[in-house]
Amino acid sequence: MPRKPNYDKVELIERARDLFWKRGWAGTSLKDLEAALQMKPGSFYAAFGSKEALFALAMERYAADGRERLKTLAQKHGPIKALQRLPEMIVENDIAPSKACMLSKTLLELHAHNHPLARDANLHLQTMEAQFTELFQQAQSAGNIDRSHNPQVLARRYQSDLLGLRVSAEREGVDAKAIAEEIAGGLIWL
Repeated sequence: MPRKPNYDKVELIERARDLFWKRGWAGTSLKDLEAALQMKPGSFYAAFGSKEALFALAMERYAADGRERLKTLAQKHGPIKALQRLPEMIVENDIAPSKACMLSKTLLELHAHNHPLARDANLHLQTMEAQFTELFQQAQSAGNIDRSHNPQVLARRYQSDLLGLRVSAEREGVDAKAIAEEIAGGLIWL
């Protein structure tokens, strides 16, 4: 009878997510993963199959956490306040391994190589854009945003602004908090 693993797979995926998020696909070796997860090669392959499979799980965890965070914000504050609060949360998050978005980093790193993980990252970004679109639609229905605006166009622009904010937050000498306030403030004019 096979032994039951004595590790928490969710915790391991979260640790791998943080390592991949910080270092990227190419910057993270199998040895790095084995050390961070405290696993021997055989256990690693038995649990995850490959570096690529673990990366896909880590990226899914990252995307699911983002979707859940936004859903919780919207339930607590309503759609427009959630959209206004998110840029500030990005800048204030001091515990993240990187301010830059793991999905956009993956897309930029692997797109030129036509790697399947780049397509996965793009799908996650599209899903997030759809969630933003839904929030803009809800804000329109509540009368917070003029109906003359296309929610999908607003969502695409908003996501682009957030991705740019995440890059700016990584740069020295850039007041990312001021940029976050500008993004949030721009929503009141809609």
